[in-house]
Amino acid sequence: MSIRVAPLGGLGEIGMNCMALELGEPERGPIVVIDCGVSFPGLVNGVDVIHPDFSWLEDRAGRIEALVVTHGHEDHIGAIPYLLQRMDVPVYGPPYALGLVRRRLEEHRERLAREPSLRPTRPRTPFTLAGGTIEIEPVRVTHSIADATALAIRHDHDVVVHSGDFKIDPDPTDRELFDMERLRELGDDGVSLLLSDSTNVDSPGLGRGERRVAETLQRLIEGARERVVVGLFASNVHRVRALFEIARRARRKIALLGRSVQLHVRVAQETGYLEVPPDLLVPIENAASVPRPELLVIATGSQAEPRAALARLALDDHPKLRLEPGDTAILSSRAIPGNEVAVMRMVGDFYRRGCVVHLASTEPEIHASGHAHRDEQRAMIDLVRPAAFVPVHGTRHHLERHAMLARDAGVADVLVIENGERAELDDRGVRKLDAFRAGRIPVDAAGELAEATLRERAALGELGVLAVALVVDGRGRPLSVDVASRGVLDEAASANVLEVARRDVREALATWPWSSQAPTDDEVREVARLAVRRSVAKATQTKPVALSLLIRRYAD
Repeated sequence: MSIRVAPLGGLGEIGMNCMALELGEPERGPIVVIDCGVSFPGLVNGVDVIHPDFSWLEDRAGRIEALVVTHGHEDHIGAIPYLLQRMDVPVYGPPYALGLVRRRLEEHRERLAREPSLRPTRPRTPFTLAGGTIEIEPVRVTHSIADATALAIRHDHDVVVHSGDFKIDPDPTDRELFDMERLRELGDDGVSLLLSDSTNVDSPGLGRGERRVAETLQRLIEGARERVVVGLFASNVHRVRALFEIARRARRKIALLGRSVQLHVRVAQETGYLEVPPDLLVPIENAASVPRPELLVIATGSQAEPRAALARLALDDHPKLRLEPGDTAILSSRAIPGNEVAVMRMVGDFYRRGCVVHLASTEPEIHASGHAHRDEQRAMIDLVRPAAFVPVHGTRHHLERHAMLARDAGVADVLVIENGERAELDDRGVRKLDAFRAGRIPVDAAGELAEATLRERAALGELGVLAVALVVDGRGRPLSVDVASRGVLDEAASANVLEVARRDVREALATWPWSSQAPTDDEVREVARLAVRRSVAKATQTKPVALSLLIRRYAD
C-alpha cells in the first residue's frame, strides 16, 4: 500500500480546490489530479482570479495521467485553462461540468497549444488510467449544482474515496439521488482513505433540501403584486429550474440578468438538465415592456459585486431595467463571509427603491447550502468507514473540527494537512511527508501578475502617485519642469504645494554635482523623482509613489 496526497489548493482556505494523488512507487508512480479551481479575491488591485501554483505538477508532468473533475463550480474548474497552458492532460468530468469547462477554454483558446481532450464520466461507470492499473468510479452526490459526484479511486488493493463537495438531500428536485447504497458497498469492501468536504462543519444537524427552498420561493413569488427579482448563485440549476416552473404556474415571463446565469442556463439546456418552455423567456432588452405583475427576473450578483446585475438594479443604475416601488427583491443566497457589509448595503438600496425585500435573515428557508452539515458529514464517514481520514475543503479551523468528528466516529488514523504539505498512507498508517511548493498565482485579463506588480498596485492605491515631467538640455539642466499628482492631494486646493515641488526639482537639478561628463537620462530622472517625493512628503507627511518622465533637447 502506498498513497500520497499533495494538496495544491483548498486545504487551509475556502476555494481554489486542487489535489494530486500519487499512487504506487514514490516519485515514480502515476499521478491523478482531482479538481483545478480558482478563488476570487474581490476588488483587490485589479486581480480577477487566483489559481494554484502548478510548479509541483509541472516538475512531474510526465507522470500525470489525468485531471478528474468532481463538479462544475468555479472553485473546482476555473483554473483548468491555466493548467492546460502548461501541460497536455485529458480532463474527465460530469457532462455538465465539462460543458462549463468547454466555455472557459474557449475564452483562453489563443493561449492553448492544442485542442484539449474532454472526456465525460457517468456515475457507477468506472474508467481506467495508467494502462488499467488505476480505476476511477464516479458516485452520485447531491450539491448546489447539477451533476455532482464523489470519486472512488482504486489502485492495487487500495481504495481512496474523495467526497467532492456534497450534501445529503433525500428529495432533490432533479431526482438525482445521493447514492448511499454505492458508498455503503464501497465501505463494505474496504476503503483505505477518505478525503471529505469540511466546509459546513460548524453547522449542526442536517442541511435544508432544495425542495423546501422551492416551496418558499413559490409562496413569496405568488404573493408578490408587482415585478419580482430573485438573486442567486447562477450555478444552482436546481433552483433555476424551480423558478422556471414557478414562473410558468404564476403566468410570469422570465428575464435572465447577468452573463453567469445566462451561461448556466445555456449549458443546462445543452446537457439536458433544463427544459425551457416556449415563450417563457424574454430578452432583457424587452423586460421593461412586460407588465410588472407578469415578470420574474433571475439575476446574478447576490454578493453585491459592484458591477453585477443586482447591485446595479438596487442603485437604479442598470441600463435595461429599473425597479419601482412595490417590486419585490428576493435574495435566495447567503452572504459569503467578508461580504456581509456590502450585501446589507445593497439590501438598503433596494429598500430605498421602495422594494419589498426578502432575505435569509427574515425567511430562513429562502436558501439552502450545498455543503454537508455535521450530521451529514458524520453519515459520509459512517457509510465509507475508512481506515484513514484526511479532511479537505476548508480553513484550518474547518479541517481540525472535521478531524475531531472523524475521531469521534471511530476512525483511528486521522491527519490534518494544508496546502503544500504532503501526506502518505501505507501499512504504517497516514503521516506527513516533506513540504512542497504550493502558492497562489494572481491573474488579470492580461495574464499572471508578478509580486512586484501587485506591490506597486497596492502602493499606488494606498499612497497615490506623483509624476514629474522634465525637459532638459544636453547637459541635463532643466528647461521646464511640471508636476502632477493623482490620489495624493487636491491639486486645486494645493497648487502651492505643487509649485514648491517644481521649484525643488529645479534646484536639485541645478545644484547636483554633475561630473565633467553630461549626466545620463537615468541619473536626471532619479534626481527629479527623489526631489519631488521629498518636497511633497514634507507638505503632506506621506510618501507617495513618484515617477519621472524626461525629454532631452539638444541645441541645433
